[in-house]
Formats: sequence, C-alpha cells, structure tokens
Amino acid sequence: MVLAATDWGVGEVVLTFLWFTMFFIWIWLAISVFIDIFRSPDMGGIHKALWVLAIFIVPFLGVLAYLIVRGGKMATHNIEAAKAQDAAMQDYIRSAAGTTPADELHRLADLKDRGVIDDAEFQKLKSKVVS
Repeated sequence: MVLAATDWGVGEVVLTFLWFTMFFIWIWLAISVFIDIFRSPDMGGIHKALWVLAIFIVPFLGVLAYLIVRGGKMATHNIEAAKAQDAAMQDYIRSAAGTTPADELHRLADLKDRGVIDDAEFQKLKSKVVS
C-alpha cells in the first residue's frame, strides 16, 4: 500500500501552504469589511444591504471593490473605534482609582500654587480635565 504523502513534492507542499495562507488572509479581509459595513454610521441600511449582497454574490470582486471605494473610511473608522476604546478605558481607570474631575482640578491648583506648573500649562491641563 502506497502512502499519499509520497505523492507530494516540495513544490506542491509550498503551494498548498501559500494557498491556505492566502485563503485565511481573504477570510480576515472579508470579516474586516463586514465589520466596517455594519459599524459605518455614514451608510444607510439599503446601502449596507447592497454591499453585503455584492460581497455574497461576487466575493473576491465585492471585497476588492469595497477596499478600493471605502478603504480610507475603514481606516478612519478604526481610528475612531480605537479612540473610543481608549476614552472608555481612561474613564474606567479614573473611576477605579477614585479620582473625579474635581480631584484632578484640586491637584492641578495645588501644583500651580507650589509653582510646579505655570498659568498657561494649568489652563491647558484644566481644559483637558474639563473636556
């Protein structure tokens, strides 16, 4: 009985690895596109449905077209999501540490009174705390 592994050459193994790698990259791109479609606030429901339908009917062409047409907005959406996540984490850290904006303002006023920071820096930091 001959084993199936003896029929494969090195080139076939390399091409198979390459094919699987490209397949998983395409799956990752498709998932990224679907995530962007559903979190885009600038598209309506019909617009989203058309993109999803296009991707289901012609998957490779649909994903490629979305990346060409809306690739820049994908990056913008990723940046906005990262900023929102960072702000949520900062709020959680502040609440876990027990500091409030009033505590931060008292700390900044104390630093200003001791001469550690000047008035301009105090105003800049104060505007950050208040916002």
